[in-house]
Amino acid sequence: MRRRKPEWLELDIEELKAFLDRVKAVVNAEDYKTLKAVVETLVWLIGELKQERVTVARLRMFLGMKKTEKTSKVLIQERQGAHGPEPHSAAEEKSGEKAKKKRKGHGRNGAAAYWGAERVTVPHESLTSGDSCPECEKGKVYAKREPSVLVHVRGQAPLQATAYERETLRCNLCGEVFRAKAPEDVGEERYDETAVSMIALLKYGSGVPFNRLQTLEGNLGIPLPASTQWDIVAKRAPDIAPAYEELIRQAAQGEVFHNDDTGMKILTLMAENEQIQAASSKERTGMFTSGIVSIGEGHQIALFFTGRQHAGENLADVLAQRASELDPPIHMCDGLSRNEPKDFETILANCVTHGRRKFVEVADSFPEECRYVLETLRQVYKHDAMARDQKMSAQERLRFHQAHSAELMEDLKRWMTEQIEDKKIEPNSGLGEAISYMDKRWDKLTLFLRKPGAPLDNNTCERALKKAILHRKTALFYKTKKGARVGDIFMSLIYTTELSGANPFDYLTKLLKHSEQVRRSPHEWMPWNYQATAAAMAEARSPPSRASS
Repeated sequence: MRRRKPEWLELDIEELKAFLDRVKAVVNAEDYKTLKAVVETLVWLIGELKQERVTVARLRMFLGMKKTEKTSKVLIQERQGAHGPEPHSAAEEKSGEKAKKKRKGHGRNGAAAYWGAERVTVPHESLTSGDSCPECEKGKVYAKREPSVLVHVRGQAPLQATAYERETLRCNLCGEVFRAKAPEDVGEERYDETAVSMIALLKYGSGVPFNRLQTLEGNLGIPLPASTQWDIVAKRAPDIAPAYEELIRQAAQGEVFHNDDTGMKILTLMAENEQIQAASSKERTGMFTSGIVSIGEGHQIALFFTGRQHAGENLADVLAQRASELDPPIHMCDGLSRNEPKDFETILANCVTHGRRKFVEVADSFPEECRYVLETLRQVYKHDAMARDQKMSAQERLRFHQAHSAELMEDLKRWMTEQIEDKKIEPNSGLGEAISYMDKRWDKLTLFLRKPGAPLDNNTCERALKKAILHRKTALFYKTKKGARVGDIFMSLIYTTELSGANPFDYLTKLLKHSEQVRRSPHEWMPWNYQATAAAMAEARSPPSRASS
């Protein structure tokens, strides 16, 4: 559409509401919903612009137009200056090229990366170990320890089907029918455990909606209706629910907790919202997926809960299963009070990244001041990365931060205090608000300088919530609370398995195949020990080998 200057109208909120009510009577529900969202967005933007502290950078962040918060990108305009980047000498350019290295994991995948590939041994077509060399005719050839590996990738459907054409015989006298038995490893079920695992992994692990998988499989000659996919995962979810409940129990004993919320729609609850609003009730109408990551005993456990409860309330439900003799855990979250579990004692830490973001949002207006803050925090994060790379213990990491990061944070605190007390900046400005946010939460933001194991930020939970966000972007919603429950179960098991370094497809398949054992002893079927349990069961079933005479 060609952009032109619109005609300006002066309307208050009540007039806009009356306008929307008139429109609602003449357009369909979907069009009304779209128009209402447009009007509410416009009102919000005007309200933000009327506040003097708002900046273009902050609006871009709110609207999703600014994707990165890296210091080098945030301050690039200020660093380059008004007339473009500063010229470099040839020596500086050469040293810069030498210093720039490709990050690990960004090159081509070697043969070892294909751990899921079928392995086929191919002997040499004409030579064997010990034969004479056909080239020099003097030496002998011997097999190298490592073979030359050729990786060949072929396409196939995510779910494949085999049609067993069983011979059927019928008696011409009595009419009795005799049908060949299916192979022993097939059974009578149409969809086996691997099919259930693949559908769940695509849906709740990779964000592939049921309808999209239906189209893909249909194009490949394997009819798989979306409704059938739902029936398959819903039917088998109770079989793996004991493992999910055990994850919750073990997560409750963790040493460090991360939690946060993201919005999620459940259609049946949205229908309830209309009744709540019609009755002018004060009941909560919001819907969320809470992500909780528990760290302890060398394991990370990711849990997802979808419904009306906030992250703090869901964390309180988890902590209700915590052993009473354990010390209060460290709890990392952002500054929202709804993330804190009521009636449970925790050692609260706040996210440094959230505090840092406040300065990123005003960096265009206060480049020099924000440069100091961002550069200081970058050094602190470098120290934390060094501690992680060197695999320091919690106590060693604490001493390392106290030796290298404490002075940086003390200088930053002193600098922020000077800006306000010496009236170098306006407290109500964007920079003043950023400083105020950090100052109010300073003790919680710097817990990593006093408590072993305290994290710097809540990025662990933010990464976990990407699973739920991916599902929301592709599937848009859950239809019912049962659907949300099924999604939470599968998503929690899949992501926890990924965090443990195991194979989610294999894990789900093993849980489904041994559902009775999982129900009896779920603690033996966790992502980090299920392989040993399954191997022990297989060994117990195999007949003992006869001793050689």
